[in-house]
Amino acid sequence: MSRYTEASCKKCRKLNQKLFLKGYKCRTNCVFDRINKDAKTKGRPKKMSDYGKHLREKQIARVSNQIGEAQFRRFFAMASKAKGRTGETLLRLLELSLQNVVRRAGFSESLKMARQLVSHGHIKVNGRTVNIPSYIVKENDEVSLDPKLAEKVAVKQSLENADKTSSRPSFISYNPENLTAKIVRVPDRSEMSTTVNEQLIVEFYSK
Repeated sequence: MSRYTEASCKKCRKLNQKLFLKGYKCRTNCVFDRINKDAKTKGRPKKMSDYGKHLREKQIARVSNQIGEAQFRRFFAMASKAKGRTGETLLRLLELSLQNVVRRAGFSESLKMARQLVSHGHIKVNGRTVNIPSYIVKENDEVSLDPKLAEKVAVKQSLENADKTSSRPSFISYNPENLTAKIVRVPDRSEMSTTVNEQLIVEFYSK
């Protein structure tokens, strides 16, 4: 997506949704939580139209995965052509994008950092370097981190936090010895990190 230079917390405030764009910091020192707590004492929230509700869900999914509008539409088109529920398939594709797998495996704290690791050629899929953050990882694929990166402060901290919080999902099998993460199965709906009503997204594009 196009480069965003303003504070990440503004996105959360605009959509009134915690998007965890800054990774571990969002769980320990979140500005949005403090602002949202204060806002609850200042009257009732404004009513939203049906279109606004549908648009908001789409924007939450798009922004929380840090992809542009055109790319999000491509993901939706892929989901529409696949078998099964379109909304759930869309979220599964987003969940299995390489940048997201890198984040959930604990190699990075945030999607922004994950995109950098992928774009700079520090990530391999089945032994082959892949520098496309939106690349869709498949079942039984093995994602590995360049061992030279393991001692970098940001990466080391990410791995330590993932171990400490046990935040790796069960559909990822992590091997700390060789810094690999294998997709052992496709994720269930309850394991996906995008918290939206996917049916509203399907209805948004169906209008």
